[in-house]
Amino acid sequence: MSEPNETLLRPLIEQAFDDRTKLESSEYRDAVEETIALLDSGKLRVATRGEDGEWTVHAWTKQAILLYFAIRKMERVEVGAYEYHDKIPLKKRLDQQGVRVVPPGTIRYGAHMEPGSILMPGYVNIGAYVGAGSMVDTWATVGSCAQVGRGVHLSGGVGLGGVLEPPGAKPVIIEDGAFIGSRAIVVEGSRIGEEAVLGANVVITASTKIIDVTGAEPVEMQGYVPPRSVVIPGTRPKKFPAGEYQIPVALIIGTRKESTDKKVTLNEALRDFNVSV
Repeated sequence: MSEPNETLLRPLIEQAFDDRTKLESSEYRDAVEETIALLDSGKLRVATRGEDGEWTVHAWTKQAILLYFAIRKMERVEVGAYEYHDKIPLKKRLDQQGVRVVPPGTIRYGAHMEPGSILMPGYVNIGAYVGAGSMVDTWATVGSCAQVGRGVHLSGGVGLGGVLEPPGAKPVIIEDGAFIGSRAIVVEGSRIGEEAVLGANVVITASTKIIDVTGAEPVEMQGYVPPRSVVIPGTRPKKFPAGEYQIPVALIIGTRKESTDKKVTLNEALRDFNVSV
């Protein structure tokens, strides 16, 4: 989005978010509509990555999404044999955008998928962004405002959580080339680094202990899987008043090699470390 657009839109959105009575004015409602249209076209994103590799959240865009819910009315939408009743319309003109969507895959208006991306019968929610060459496989869900890079594979049943409130909270981020295995879950603003591999059923939340077990001593982190990490689900004991029980953790058991082709590397990673997908 060009700087003049943000200069004009952002103050209106922030003012309306602080005082909802301003939505009675067409100027403020139009600002909300234009912001969502820019998100839908990909000219604006909820979060962007800087040259330093760090992500910046544009809280006012999430405020616009919340305001959009406020100004929209419920309506019936018919798509062939399907009928919906909702406030947010479906994304249209997918052929012109070069996006493949297999029925009954659904993209909500206000989400953007780059040309060459594929949606199987899954779901992409408002504010989300999916990069070129990425596949959202069957029954995978890209939650509101989640940011998915290029060349990413979200396997069947993957769940990327939506993060709308508070507006300044970081969304779920899946960086370029990552492979997310079947039924894996990534929520609460967690970030998966470039070309990382998450095995089937890995769960990453803001509080999940991510433990690198490749060295002599375990190294713990939370909310972030480093680039090219190969991750599997694991457990560790924790004491509670009622006794000791196993709680889930994510184990980094190796890294993908940079020296080989990405597709070959993925196959090698899954074979070498016996990771289920």
